[in-house]
Amino acid sequence: MRSPDGLEAILLVGGQGTRLRPLTLSTPKPLLPTAGVPFLAHQLAKARAYGVRRVVFATSYRASMFAEAFGDGAGFGLEIVYVTEDTPLGTGGAIRNAAQALTCPPEAPVLVLNGDILSGHDIAAQVDLHVSRGAAVTLHLTEVDDPSRFGCVPTDDEGRVTAFLEKTPNPVTNRINAGCYVFQRSVIDTIPEGRVVSVERETFPGLIAAGELVLGFADASYWLDVGTPAAFVQGSADLVLGKLGSPALPGPAGERLLLDGAVVSPEAKVTGGTVVGPRATVEAGASVRGSVLSEGCHVASGATVVDSVVGVGARVASGTVLRQVVVGDGASIGPGNELTAGMRVWPGVTLPECAVRFSSDV
Repeated sequence: MRSPDGLEAILLVGGQGTRLRPLTLSTPKPLLPTAGVPFLAHQLAKARAYGVRRVVFATSYRASMFAEAFGDGAGFGLEIVYVTEDTPLGTGGAIRNAAQALTCPPEAPVLVLNGDILSGHDIAAQVDLHVSRGAAVTLHLTEVDDPSRFGCVPTDDEGRVTAFLEKTPNPVTNRINAGCYVFQRSVIDTIPEGRVVSVERETFPGLIAAGELVLGFADASYWLDVGTPAAFVQGSADLVLGKLGSPALPGPAGERLLLDGAVVSPEAKVTGGTVVGPRATVEAGASVRGSVLSEGCHVASGATVVDSVVGVGARVASGTVLRQVVVGDGASIGPGNELTAGMRVWPGVTLPECAVRFSSDV
């Protein structure tokens, strides 16, 4: 498969990440540490590997933090430029707004990526399909067990998209919009400028109704929307375990990833793709599985942490059990607490000893 050398991309990173609070109260979702690096580092490294050379960031929420994190892109072998929306413009509006920074001609393909998707699909194959068929837009499609939560995308025998049914309760197919698009540059220029536009509800259905060729590129490779705490933790663990390869992973794949200054007792059990952040500590007798331990946090002896996020500088005391929990930055979970089932502890909160239990024994 040829490399689309010189391909330009737009990266949509304007959302507030409300489903991931409190993690996103101070950090945009695409910058959350994921398998040891900001989430977007994995997307940028993959795009670079497929021949992308220039990326336009479509920013809005905490826009300045993206430039602070990635600068001009030289560290990734990319040229990165930033276009900020003064007010959120929706997916289509954001793409149209970012297009002002593109340099490619009208007939060129433009890759559009969402800043909250992990995918193992072949970008070059998607671009090749788009170019060879002369499509207006080519959508990456994936199959899920419950398509009602996503945009349902039926296609005909030749791969042509016949409808775009956004989050319908009665999906006609389990193929969904996977959030990676190849647009013809000239098609982007037809999106209305300066107002809110949804590609899912307006742009794609409008192109289909007008008889334009909208293609589906379907495959069964790894795919995950990391928009919820459970999915975020899963995505990080899958990257560490090597279930999805990433050139940006700062170490070998395995049961755990220890970052600079992390201290893990030989008598602690740290498995399941856990990340132990810089200067974080896991004491003897602690058990951590499939979790994200942030910079400077502390997990005491006898604590159990499973499928959870422990925020920057947070403390988890002895005998505490966390299962599918988010502990905000600087929070302190006292001894004997038992938190589970999607609980979220806000930054700076202190839970005294045995304040929350889900079982009767103490």
